[in-house]
Amino acid sequence: MKKLALVTIMALLLPLCVFAGGSAESADDGTITIGISKLMSHSALDAAEQGCIDYLESTGLPVEFQLQNANGDVSTAASIAQQFRTSGCDIVLGIATGTAQALANVFDDIPVVFAAVTDPVDAGLVPTMEGSSDVNVCGVSDMNPVEEQIRLLVDITGAETIGNIYASGEANGVTLMEQAKAACEAIGVDFVEVAISNSSEVRQAAQSIVDRVDAIYIATDNAVISALPAVDEVCSDAGIPLMSADPSGVEGLDCMISWGFDYYSLGVATGELIEQIINGAEPGPLGTVILEDPADFELWFNLDTAAKLGIEIPQEYLDMASVIIEDGVQTRI
Repeated sequence: MKKLALVTIMALLLPLCVFAGGSAESADDGTITIGISKLMSHSALDAAEQGCIDYLESTGLPVEFQLQNANGDVSTAASIAQQFRTSGCDIVLGIATGTAQALANVFDDIPVVFAAVTDPVDAGLVPTMEGSSDVNVCGVSDMNPVEEQIRLLVDITGAETIGNIYASGEANGVTLMEQAKAACEAIGVDFVEVAISNSSEVRQAAQSIVDRVDAIYIATDNAVISALPAVDEVCSDAGIPLMSADPSGVEGLDCMISWGFDYYSLGVATGELIEQIINGAEPGPLGTVILEDPADFELWFNLDTAAKLGIEIPQEYLDMASVIIEDGVQTRI
């Protein structure tokens, strides 16, 4: 029942992906070197990286990995791309928008794969979501059902004003903020946004809006998600509900609702794309994969936080939950 309910919600937003054929070079000994550039280290991106590695290692393919972390810095991402060029990687993977863009700017002769990029078309990585033989890029999007997430938050809390923090310098963050703003307009609630340039500004940003909103919604914006504990603390102190679109980062926090991807599954889907390329598929026509299986999404409720805030979560939503936290105990359903 829970899976059917999630399917109904997500079917409105999740288009089908397209697959087609090509190939990847390898070293003289047959080993395929895969360079993985991650924008920064936080729970979601780390899970995506691990899911990809675990899947590819499980295939028995002769792969080896070069792992790099840009630590949230675009110039470092560009340097990593050049490093991968020098070391002779056969396939490169950019986890998050900034690193994927850096790789696509450097490589036009080997496959470039992206993961956890919300809108690869807007980011200039691919011309269409369906794929094109004119490019050497494909990947997996983490496009979330933003409007459905905010509708859930408003329905449960009765919030009339939703707050949002986003990274103004990251295409992913801007896209998600605009989607959240449009969602609030469609629902008929007010929207208050505040921009940050890096993770160190997240706490101050939360403090600047917490007294003007009834709830805060945090999308899968890497700079903000990496500082989610700071937002959680501000919301907890102010007594307002927090919703995160990244369940992988809420364990141990007071965040009342989280609904989004299991990023490990997203990493596995990325590994499947890379496997196809190793086995002869051209990257461009593979297009952009958007996960559709309800098992790839998780809905978390913290009933302890809800009780503190005097909010009762309807049973119909609890029936859809993947994880419930009550009396300090986390239960996976």
